[in-house]
This record gives sequence, structure tokens and C-alpha cells, in this order.
Amino acid sequence: MNTLEQILNHNQSFVQNGEYKKLKTDTKFPAKEMIIVSCMDTRLTELLPKAMNVANGDAKIIKVAGAVISHPFGAVMRSIIVGIHSLGAEEVYIVGHDDCGMSNVQTEKLIGDMIGKGISNDMITILENSGIDINRWLRGFNCIEESIRNSVNVVKNHPLIPKNVKVNGLIINPETGALRVVVDGN
Repeated sequence: MNTLEQILNHNQSFVQNGEYKKLKTDTKFPAKEMIIVSCMDTRLTELLPKAMNVANGDAKIIKVAGAVISHPFGAVMRSIIVGIHSLGAEEVYIVGHDDCGMSNVQTEKLIGDMIGKGISNDMITILENSGIDINRWLRGFNCIEESIRNSVNVVKNHPLIPKNVKVNGLIINPETGALRVVVDGN
């Protein structure tokens, strides 16, 4: 049985047994009026919400590699703007973590891995010749604190974010869930 079949079998049981009922919320609006931008690291899937006392329905959670907001007009920023202006969020938390896979990413190795999985050198060249700086686009960061500050600044200084929106930067320990503040948005 492949992974999709496993998921669908589980889902059928999940629905039939009414397990979804304990996760039901009354509204699509975040009860705690917050947006969390978090790394997609698998260790944070359950740990981060529990460490922040966030239950289902409390927050809009956006997962992205490294919790990095790399472009002020990209998909992550668009989601934050929608969350604030249409869904009632009043506070944003950028939450990175120790031991992040995006720290010290070697773009040359990453591109080599792509080529090893069938992406042609020609495709990389086409992207580069189309104005995409693939090394810059794929790069990680050297310092998690600096990366969090940069992402906070992208949100805080965005022309479509109201000045009264608090933007906080945190780092979570992926083993214990301990949080430390990098930027206090108050």
C-alpha cells in the first residue's frame, strides 16, 4: 500500500469515527487574532502550537522553509496581508528554530541534488537567463537571529501592514519547545 492509499484509508476511518469533531472550531477567524510564520521542520508540527498554547482555531499558521519571508510580495507575505485585513489577525509571530536545515544551506549542493534527481543543467541555465538568481532564491542563512530580524522587518515595514500590527520574532528549541524572544513587537 502506498502513502496516498494509507492516508485515504486513515481518512475514511477518521471521518466515519467522528474524530474530526474534537477539532471543530466555530469560525475561520483566528480566535487569538494571530498569525504564526514557522519553519516547515517536522519536529515543530505538534511541538510549536503546544509550546505557544495555540489550539486548533486559535491562529493562522504559515509553514515555510526556515520561517524566512524572502520576498515582500511573495506568497507568504500575501497570506499575512489577507490574515490581517480579511481574517482579523492583529499580531504576527515569526518563529524560527535552533538547528534549522536552512542554516548554512549550500546552494551549489542543492542544485547538484536537483540535477541528480533529473532536473537538467539546461533548466537551471534557462532560469538564470530568465532573471532568476537561483543561488540567491535558494540560499539559507548563517545566523537564525539575524534571519528572524530580517523577516520581522519585511513584515513590519511592508506598505500594506498597518502600523498598529505587532510583529514578534521568536526562536524555538526543537527538542524542548523553549521559546526565546529575538524581537518584541510591543
